[in-house]
This record gives sequence, structure tokens and C-alpha cells, in this order.
Amino acid sequence: MKQEATDQLYKSDVEALNSFVEKYNAFRKEIGKVIIGQDEVIRNVVISIFSRGHGLLVGVPGLAKTLLVNTISQALGLSYNRIQFTPDLMPSDIIGTEILNENRKFSFHTGPIFANVILADEINRTPPKTQSALLEAMQEKAVTVAGKKYTLDEPFFVLATQNPIEQEGTYPLPEAQLDRFMFNIWLDYPSAEEEMEVVKSTTVSQNQEIQEILSGEDILFYQKLISRIPVPDNVFEFAVRLVGKSRPHTDKAHPWANEYLHWGAGPRASQYLIIGAKTHAAINGKYSPDIEDITAVARPIMQHRIVRNYKAEAEGVSLHDIIDELIKSEQ
Repeated sequence: MKQEATDQLYKSDVEALNSFVEKYNAFRKEIGKVIIGQDEVIRNVVISIFSRGHGLLVGVPGLAKTLLVNTISQALGLSYNRIQFTPDLMPSDIIGTEILNENRKFSFHTGPIFANVILADEINRTPPKTQSALLEAMQEKAVTVAGKKYTLDEPFFVLATQNPIEQEGTYPLPEAQLDRFMFNIWLDYPSAEEEMEVVKSTTVSQNQEIQEILSGEDILFYQKLISRIPVPDNVFEFAVRLVGKSRPHTDKAHPWANEYLHWGAGPRASQYLIIGAKTHAAINGKYSPDIEDITAVARPIMQHRIVRNYKAEAEGVSLHDIIDELIKSEQ
């Protein structure tokens, strides 16, 4: 009933998109009570949510990744669980297990995966078998236990973190599993001014109460609304050409792809470029995406889908350098 009420609230999609911009700005203001800086990171997380995608967050410890996800979940009115991935974590610790009750019948006890927002902390510190339990839920929005399928509540969003420093005792995610994440979001250290503000705001006794800006029903409504945003043919063509240029030794390959890449991005990158561009356009008050919206989301969508070769590493050519060159060649 709540979803139907939301659908009937606006006379047109244009009016609904205008309301989405207002809600997004209110959301950013609310998050700013707790999270200082990290504007691009927050923007990309929000784009992932409204694009029905997932995010992989890479950054050194102590950059408030957990606080960021928890604060976002509160402002969006969503349930939140954090799963700390360790070498001894089992799939049942994530999805749940069947337990024999007092009536000698098995009953299913749900695991922490049954929430709207999941923080998978240090996902590469657990073996592939356990990683796959989470990744199956990401792909299917459901889990299977003892032959029975359990559907997860929507919206459902996974934000996984990896530590780029400590590589000992890790199980790197295979490229096929990385591809299931819409965004690869890199966190950097705050500026001196931002860090000063962080220290001042966190070393005194104060509790900031986060207000709910959007409900789960609102999010589902806006997800459907964004999926209906029209896309011009030239934007589709730009996205497909950009991804095609990343594939070395193909007809459309860019010279840098042939020189610096083992392999390029697959079709899912093209799909996510369009979906991400739609959401990026929507939060900026546009009713249709243009090429600028594609380029705005290209880095976090493509950087975990292309693999550099030894020559690129030896010459210090970064993934960002390669993606920027592919974009430049299209402009």
C-alpha cells in the first residue's frame, strides 16, 4: 500500500525527478552532520543504491568506512548489518542455518545477510567458498538453504571493503566476482582542513541524531523511476565505444589498451555506465543523461574491470591514466 501511495503522489515523472533532487540534497545535508568530506564517495554509494548495484570500497583503515555505511543506512531508513570477514568465517555464518527445534523439526535461523544494507568488511580475508555465499546473494537477491529458496528484502545493497596495505592472509576476489560490483570506490586521506574538522567534532561529547530522509518504499519507487529515464542514442553509442576501446587486440581497441592492458571490460561495464549515468543525471536535476554523466561515473565502474600488464606497472601508468586516455580519445 505504501508503494502504491508513493506512485500516486506525483502527476508526472518530471515532477517525481524534481522531488528526487530535493530528497538527495536533504540526504547529503543530513549525512554531513556526521561524515566530513568524502563527497565523491557518498555520491557513488548513493548512485549504486538507486541503480540497484553494489559497491567495493578500497581504502586504508581508519577512514570511517563503517560509520559512513551506518549513517547512510539510517538516513535512508534501512536495516543494516556488518559482517567481519575472517579466515574461519563459514557460509552459514552469513546466510544462516537450519536448527533442530524442540519439536524435532528443522527451522531456519536467518543470518546477517537478511538486511537492506550489508557492510562486508575485508571481504578478501575469507576463503572463496565463503565469498561465494555473499556474491550469490548479491546476484540473485536470494539465498538457498537445504534446497529451499529464501528471498531477501529489497532494497538490498552490499558495500564490501578491501584493505590495500595488508596482503598477507588474503584471498583476492577473482575478476568474475569483482565484475558483480557496480562501483570500485577508492577512499583517500582527508585534506588537512577536513581532518582538523574531524578531530574537533569527534573529541568532544556530542551525539548527532540522524533523521530518516527516505524510506525503503521511497527508494524502490525512485529506482523504478530512474530505470524509466530516456537515454539518447549518442549516449548509448559513447558508452559502448568507450568500453570497446578498453579491449586489447580487438578491432576497436585503443593503442593504450594494446600496450598497457591484459584485457578490458565486458558488456556489464556498458550496462552500468548507462544505469550510473541515469542516476548521476537525476541527482543533478537533469531529465536525461548526456556524455558528461557517462564520464562522471566511468572511473569507478571501469577501474576494476580492466587489468594492467607488466609494462603499465613498470612505467607507472595507472588505471586512472588509462581510463582518462580512453575518454579523451572520444572527446
